[in-house]
Amino acid sequence: MLQPFTVSVMTALVLMVAGAVFVIETLLRKDEGAGRVWALAFLAGMLTTVAYLVWGVSPRTWWAVAVGNGSFVAGTGLLWLGCRRFNERPMRVPSLVVGAASLAASIAVVIAGPDGGDWAGAIVMFLGIAAFAVAGTVETVTREMGRNRNAAGLALVLGLQAAYYIVRSFVFIAFGPDSWVFERWFNTIVTSLLTVTLTIVAVVTTSVLRAGKAQLPGRPQTTVLGMTRDGVLLADAFQRVLADRTAHARRNGELMGVISTRLDDLAQLSTAFGSAEAQQVQRAWRASAVRFAPTSAFVGDDGEGGVAIGVHPTSQADARRMATRVSAGMSEALAALGTSVVPVLGVGVALTDTVGYDPGKLVDAARDASARASDSDDAGVIVAG
Repeated sequence: MLQPFTVSVMTALVLMVAGAVFVIETLLRKDEGAGRVWALAFLAGMLTTVAYLVWGVSPRTWWAVAVGNGSFVAGTGLLWLGCRRFNERPMRVPSLVVGAASLAASIAVVIAGPDGGDWAGAIVMFLGIAAFAVAGTVETVTREMGRNRNAAGLALVLGLQAAYYIVRSFVFIAFGPDSWVFERWFNTIVTSLLTVTLTIVAVVTTSVLRAGKAQLPGRPQTTVLGMTRDGVLLADAFQRVLADRTAHARRNGELMGVISTRLDDLAQLSTAFGSAEAQQVQRAWRASAVRFAPTSAFVGDDGEGGVAIGVHPTSQADARRMATRVSAGMSEALAALGTSVVPVLGVGVALTDTVGYDPGKLVDAARDASARASDSDDAGVIVAG
């Protein structure tokens, strides 16, 4: 039969080793992103186990429970903050929330005092852990983490932790810590075994996730961007550049936009007048996109019949001027060809102040605007939203 103190020692050993490995790797990689925040989470977990061991050896050191409860809440909160950092989301207010919740978990024990018993301030700690685990689970399935399959392990860890502590809180409030339900299914031994399992999965998952964010000394990251001869980025390269620029714009509170240009009747033009004429139109259209795009812009393929331009306007009016210049330049270039038919051009703009900083949504909104522009008889450029 496992004894609570034996299980606590085992849990402490696993957390110490796992946390130390992750922290050392973070230092070696000189990680300044999500990995550093997750390293703090594992350090908080290490402090939690030390505090509980001190209290287990000497029950008179009731203050160790205050330290352990506060650091336990902080550890889960830091896992959530690491996910937010990975997703390039604001950190200031959430960091204050985590700090306040951790302090509240510690103060609850201090208020109970030396006679608070084994479960002093427990419900505050349970609810804090559950709340941050839920928030972390949501964060792992949204934005960049949601598109990263490697985040599934961390989503599972935080999801199970959230479910366990929600139910544990309910049982604690409804039946009390001395009830047979709590003592059998939510006691210290069960919690310790669950913590060991989830910690191992969390360390492996976060190590894989931060591998793409950090780099070893002397091993600079490089990215090869595919580009066609006419200066247009391939679709996947355009998406990578757009994701990087929108993330940077979000951090600095800057405006970012996408101009979508479409010639949806190229296929019909090829069928009616031959592929040579269609290719001539396509070359002129793509060349004009590069020529009339702003100097700081980047141009890329956007599927069949589409070319997208990433821009950094100062305002919505500035973005409209950019798009109008591109539209006029393309129209002139197509008209100058003297082809049998001048295809219908659609130009649409999407901006982060109305659509948001998600690259996929930004491109989709620009496409929709350009499609509406091509269907309209009098709208040269349409701004999404």
